[in-house]
Amino acid sequence: ARRDRTKRRTRKRFKTMNILYLPLKKEWYEMIEAGIKKEEYREFKPYWLQRLMLWADGERIDKISAERVMEHPIGTFEWGPQFKDYDAVCFSYGYTKRQMLWECKGITIGKGRPEWGAPDHETFIIKLGNRLNDERSQ
Repeated sequence: ARRDRTKRRTRKRFKTMNILYLPLKKEWYEMIEAGIKKEEYREFKPYWLQRLMLWADGERIDKISAERVMEHPIGTFEWGPQFKDYDAVCFSYGYTKRQMLWECKGITIGKGRPEWGAPDHETFIIKLGNRLNDERSQ
């Protein structure tokens, strides 16, 4: 019973946070879990642009706009888009219940580290801070 109460308190604590949920393959999950990998990468494509960015006025970016934005460098839009403000990233081991929660230090666009799985072209870089929670240990 005590374990159940602890789990409920933990869920309440993170309920007000803006969390980005990402499934990972075994290799990358284990590197992040061990504290080796401090960034996660996502392809610079319309799907991820919609998930990771907003217009400057706070409006969501629709699919057609995302495809148009992809045709131009991000910095050429004086009125947006901007990165969403995520408090944390919840990684899952594939599509299992095994999860861990990390502080999100921000999202940028650039070239990442190849040894951490980054492609050799520009990509979204999700920077990680401290580990906040590990669902397996609850």
